[in-house]
Amino acid sequence: MINNILIISSNYTGHGHKSITESLIEKFSLYPDVNVHVIDGFSLAGKFGLRIGKLYGSVTRNAKDLWKLMWELSFRKPNLIIEFTENAIRDNFLKILKTFKPDLILSVHPNFNAPVLNIMEEYNINIPFLTFIADLVSITPLWADPRADYIICPTKESKYKCLEFGVSESKLKVIGFPVRQKFLQHTDRTNKRESYNGNRPLECLIMSGGEGSGNMSRIAKILLKNFDCHVKIVAGRNRMLKRRLERSLYEHFGNRVEIYGFTENIQELMLSSDIAFTRGSPNVMMEAVACNIPLIVTGNLPGQEEGNPGYLQKHNLGVVCKEPSQLKKIIEELLSNNAEKLNKIKEAQKNFLNPNIAKEIVDFILSMEKRGDINIPDNLPKFWDFGKRSVVGRKIIINRHNKTLR
Repeated sequence: MINNILIISSNYTGHGHKSITESLIEKFSLYPDVNVHVIDGFSLAGKFGLRIGKLYGSVTRNAKDLWKLMWELSFRKPNLIIEFTENAIRDNFLKILKTFKPDLILSVHPNFNAPVLNIMEEYNINIPFLTFIADLVSITPLWADPRADYIICPTKESKYKCLEFGVSESKLKVIGFPVRQKFLQHTDRTNKRESYNGNRPLECLIMSGGEGSGNMSRIAKILLKNFDCHVKIVAGRNRMLKRRLERSLYEHFGNRVEIYGFTENIQELMLSSDIAFTRGSPNVMMEAVACNIPLIVTGNLPGQEEGNPGYLQKHNLGVVCKEPSQLKKIIEELLSNNAEKLNKIKEAQKNFLNPNIAKEIVDFILSMEKRGDINIPDNLPKFWDFGKRSVVGRKIIINRHNKTLR
């Protein structure tokens, strides 16, 4: 039986990887003989690696063109990312293996898949390696290393991309996107929030992922000036944005608006709302669906979030409004005829939701067979030896044209 599981995640590149990890740990905890060790993949590269991980917030808020460039680099020159990461994490990764002795490794961040597989291949370490794709539709080829034992896909769309990247269908498992239990607890409540019919102020929630970005102030002003509503805004870790919103909104709208920083009880804000306005973050979108709150997606990061608005509309989980000038009209349509369209979205979300996804993923992982003890060499390489090591002939990753890079 699989007893020791190493999860390679990320604490600072948004909140999605961490949330996925937490949702799985909740279900692993149901098995008393299973030990889970979580490591921030960027920390394996020391302080320098953590600084890179922590750049995510400022880059996605202030330099979206740079983020798009990094995304494109993962398609055009994935070997640059892979070799750099492999060299940076080798020592600490091998030490983690030697200390924790995992029976299985699960990666929920694309940057560490090929580097970890390369290192294990180099040292003949035979540990089952699984990947969970933390994106819904638009995925980088860094997710799709064909040497992984399995790649767990949250959607059929992500599976099809892996097939395009050359992964065997036998290694792809579509299960779904897991969310933490606190977003699902309401499904057992008898006093569920009623459908909205216009007989009270509309409860609106504006959020933009853990880092806080987007046209929050403009969206709030459109809502407050044109509708009988109460607006809650979550600015995330973006303290400057929070202060700016407080200055611009409190004076004019008073107690019709509430502004929060990063909050751990976001589910309570969702459950008390009739509609949410958010960026196309997969984690935020799926948590909102779990809370049965209709979504208006107001934008998305270039790259891995580009396909998410279309996915939302395909399943009628919400609507897309990337132009604030169209927002008033879209909300009026949702609220017309006793909020008929708004309530149809709520019904579609109920039909879409599978509250057991996290447990299904965990059960699949625990169904894997243990491969016995691993042997980590005592004399580990020094950092300055990295450049001397040849990578010629080693499989690194497939590219968008289904060719293996060597």
